[in-house]
Amino acid sequence: MLAKINSFGLQGIDGYAVSVEIDINNGLPGMDIVGLPDTATKESKERVRSALKNSGFRLSPKRITINLAPADTKKEGSFYDLPIALGILYATEQLESDKLFDTVFVGELSLNGDIGKVNGILPMIIAAKEQGLKRIVIPKANENEASYVSGITVYAFSSLRETVAFLSDECEVKPIAVKNACSAFSSLKGKEDLKFVKGQLAARRALEIAAAGGHNILMIGPPGGGKTMLAKCLPGILPDMSADEALETTKIHSVSGVLSSGQGIVNTRPFRSPHHTASRIALTGGGVNAKPGEISLAHNGVLFLDELPEYSRTTLEILRQPLEDGKVVVSRAARTVEYPARFMLIASMNPCPCGNLGSQTSECTCTPAQVAKYLSKISGPLLDRIDIHIEVGGVTYDELSSADSAENSETVRDRVNVARKVQLDRFEGSNTYCNAQMNSAQLSEHCEIDSASEALLRRAFTKLGLSARAYTRILKVARTIADLDGSEKIEKRHVAEAVQYRSLDRGYWQ
Repeated sequence: MLAKINSFGLQGIDGYAVSVEIDINNGLPGMDIVGLPDTATKESKERVRSALKNSGFRLSPKRITINLAPADTKKEGSFYDLPIALGILYATEQLESDKLFDTVFVGELSLNGDIGKVNGILPMIIAAKEQGLKRIVIPKANENEASYVSGITVYAFSSLRETVAFLSDECEVKPIAVKNACSAFSSLKGKEDLKFVKGQLAARRALEIAAAGGHNILMIGPPGGGKTMLAKCLPGILPDMSADEALETTKIHSVSGVLSSGQGIVNTRPFRSPHHTASRIALTGGGVNAKPGEISLAHNGVLFLDELPEYSRTTLEILRQPLEDGKVVVSRAARTVEYPARFMLIASMNPCPCGNLGSQTSECTCTPAQVAKYLSKISGPLLDRIDIHIEVGGVTYDELSSADSAENSETVRDRVNVARKVQLDRFEGSNTYCNAQMNSAQLSEHCEIDSASEALLRRAFTKLGLSARAYTRILKVARTIADLDGSEKIEKRHVAEAVQYRSLDRGYWQ
């Protein structure tokens, strides 16, 4: 008898339909899986055989052929254990159910028949819903993750026996209750609070602008000035995520396997801080299965690169395309996968190897050649893609010993949320969430400046030798400053402040 069961696989962070076909014929006993299965999928036959036996079902002493269609697409993972087992039960007349053929099944089987967690269940459910399917059965361990998708009925089971009982109408099981994604958001607490940052008023202001508009920021200055502490304060002032952003981010974390069973959804903006020894593949993603890397895991959040010149130049150069396009294409011999990578880059660095170049308290011991070699690790094209450059100087003893507390992160975050709400309303109906993501048409529509501002920008463009990219980024930063100021129009003072955040690179790199 032939059985045909619906299942799903993963292509990048998108699910695609897989038809699991099981045919049982006379011949030498055995089980073959065809349809370009990888090693984990090929081993499914051993897991299914033991799961069936240990769950109390009989094994057929016949030839079992399993086809995973479409046959020309590589099948990866253990998603197909459950549909294969159910198909064998139907083909051997141990299971009769009207639900079997209009339901999607995804799950990994253990040898005792338990259904284990799989990665990437969220994009599979979303894809099944978009294809008009009405019901899906998943592992119990993925229940929280699946509860944030509406429009499709989801059932979760912990064993093969439970699934068969449900399909045979031996028991009544309620589907997973749908939760509101927005209700899962919690008040984000950063690792540090801005109220503990002493001095550094200019850097605090730049950090607020960056958070409000989603702008990339580079902090440069001597060691001990507070660059790393400022970066750790950033999560505490980032704006709330929208429901669409949360689901999109959760899809990536689900596919990567970094989403815990109890978490369900990524309800705070990611903050990724890879070590400077991280490889190119670790940042962009890849490997045998072309998994997402750090820049994709930071999607809709922050990628923090501490001590920027300590990263290899080839590793840093791979950031150029994602910073511009908001995506990364991972190409391997067997497949090409596109992952979203719309992140906010925050980087910190010393001005020279010893860190004291330009310091008011310590003398630099580096030669001009050493300084030039150190700074040359940061290329001009990469630097050009960073919207805000800010110098973080040393802190005086009086500032450190002062008992006065600065403005806390919660107060700053309230202003950031107001500015981001203005941007969400401005770009409603588009795939743009903040000023930093504006395209050329949106820039032309929302970043008009008066004659005085234009004259100022013209002088800055000529004097600093700015590129066309720097020109557009100045306008975007000026738009964010105006939003924080509650101004509908960009004024000269907004442009002036935005320009000053582009002058630092010319001072060090020339």
